[in-house]
Amino acid sequence: MDDRTRGDLFEYLLRLGDDRLILGHRVSEWCGHGPILEEDIALANIALDLVGQANLLLQLAGEVEDRGRDQDALAYLRDSVGFRNVLLVETPNGDFGDTIVRQFLFSLHALLVLDQLQRSTHEALAGIAAKAVKETRYHVRHCGEWIVKLGDGTEESHDRVQRSLDRAWRYTGELFECDEIDARLVAQGIAVDPSVARESWDAQLCEVLALATLSAPTETHMQSGGRRGRHTEHLGHLLAEMQIVARSHPGAQW
Repeated sequence: MDDRTRGDLFEYLLRLGDDRLILGHRVSEWCGHGPILEEDIALANIALDLVGQANLLLQLAGEVEDRGRDQDALAYLRDSVGFRNVLLVETPNGDFGDTIVRQFLFSLHALLVLDQLQRSTHEALAGIAAKAVKETRYHVRHCGEWIVKLGDGTEESHDRVQRSLDRAWRYTGELFECDEIDARLVAQGIAVDPSVARESWDAQLCEVLALATLSAPTETHMQSGGRRGRHTEHLGHLLAEMQIVARSHPGAQW
């Protein structure tokens, strides 16, 4: 593997890993606060799945970079400008509808990408994708069922989850952005062009929204920048909480 490919792959793995690390931390904030006991457990399991996927991806990223940084160093010792997650996953939890909509929008796209990533020419990445696709399929099903329950429920639950969808929509465009790093890795069969999932994502989303009697937002202006290290103020606050122990006790082991 030449130096440019190594650098591209490291960046790509950060994108995949950071998406899951930040979203996993966000969802973990629901632990002990779920609307019902079973959902509290379900959200905790989703958070664990995401952090587990992030652990594998960032571990591989550290190996590819080969500069002595493991997954813990990449998770806890980078500032916000060094993170490559999409903006959607760093948005605050809001109410239960906000969290479920955010998770569904992200996981539906992630499932479509992971399904193709199982055939990556990079054996280790393909193996991680094969494991993650099973977990992500559950996330999509679980959150999709909740969107239908809320959307086709009471007038209040319908209105609230519609507002959740409207708020999250401006961040969905970034999921499909493809830059030169993606293009070079796609050409080598290593990565998946995130934009190719658009048609299937739209179709499956429309099916769920129809069952939920919800309307797809029409807003076309999209927020982006996360892949280039330009984040919302929310990420800084999240990292301050997530990284405080590691930064307060550098080098400590448990």
